[in-house]
Amino acid sequence: MASKITKGIIISFWVLFVAAVGTVFLIFTAIANGSIGYVPPVEQLENPIDKYASQVISADGKTLGSYAHSKDNRIFVNYRDLSPDLVKALIATEDVRFTEHSGIDAQGLFRAVVKRGILMQKSGGGGSTITQQLAKQLFSPNADNLMERLFQKPIEWVIAVQLERYYTKEEIINMYLNKFDFLYNAVGIQSAARVYFGTTPKNLKIEEAATLVGMCKNPSYFNPKRQNERTRGRRNTVLEQMQKAGYITRAECDSLKALPLVLHFTRMDHKEGPAPYFREYLRILMTRPKPDRSTYRGWQKQQFYEDSLAWETNPLYGWCNKNKKADGEYYNLYTDGLKIYTTIDSRMQQYAEEAVREHFSKDLQPAFVQANRKKKQAPFSIDLRPGEV
Repeated sequence: MASKITKGIIISFWVLFVAAVGTVFLIFTAIANGSIGYVPPVEQLENPIDKYASQVISADGKTLGSYAHSKDNRIFVNYRDLSPDLVKALIATEDVRFTEHSGIDAQGLFRAVVKRGILMQKSGGGGSTITQQLAKQLFSPNADNLMERLFQKPIEWVIAVQLERYYTKEEIINMYLNKFDFLYNAVGIQSAARVYFGTTPKNLKIEEAATLVGMCKNPSYFNPKRQNERTRGRRNTVLEQMQKAGYITRAECDSLKALPLVLHFTRMDHKEGPAPYFREYLRILMTRPKPDRSTYRGWQKQQFYEDSLAWETNPLYGWCNKNKKADGEYYNLYTDGLKIYTTIDSRMQQYAEEAVREHFSKDLQPAFVQANRKKKQAPFSIDLRPGEV
């Protein structure tokens, strides 16, 4: 009798197990086919990041500024131009078995389920791989209800597996770092390296790379500009993970952890940086539409003539509305990642701006203030009648 009960329990267990596996298989098949949730088409997977800022580059190879829409100030950087320490820090912290899995880390997922789900340990770590995080950045909108949240993770798993089919590990790392928003309009690792440390991704020091990778956990909470010590602690956690993964020695880790978190912060803004007036003139010139007489007032005949002549003879005038991409669309200055090379030398531009600033602050402005000091109409030099400008 006991053996029959035991046999029944075993059979029931296997039936439930097979049913569960079958249900999971059907769910993932439905997700992959697009019956549940949203899985991007192949065309979108082949070109997932389609918005990059355009750069204005000086004659000596320095970036003077960029043109971009809000939250899309992303400048493309190749994998070969990333610091090896940056890549090592990211893998050691976010996905130590990144090179071994195909989008889903079964070991990490099991650990996360047991430690965080069953044992309720906050330090149990997450189960998301770098590829899954990239899938979430690219294709996962915010879940509005419980049902959407339940299916969000499985959908991300399916997209992660598909991304692994289309891209190499290096390309996935590169897309992840190009996509991430590091705050202060520093979207992507190129902008982040410039904003926080005044350098390029290739020239980041180990401690700088660890700081930026640490921000990937939560850039608002680990904000080096506002929370220096908290972010320094997170940076040190990244360094410890690098040491644990064998990328640096214990001695190197200890010496790097002792360093203060020093920023060379420069906010990314179109008004900041060298040659702002030149860059604005260039932006207006390149985005000019073809002159249409109906948009000009009667007294603007001469302006219409000059603009029409410029459209025909000046290649730069209206460049974005004259030239088309391979897909037949006209170029967009704010999203197509153009590189605009100029004859301005960044060093000479810096000297010129410093000279103007010094001359105005030391000579012209004090002289202007002194000349108008006793005048009632100051800062105006002449009396203005009501309504005059």
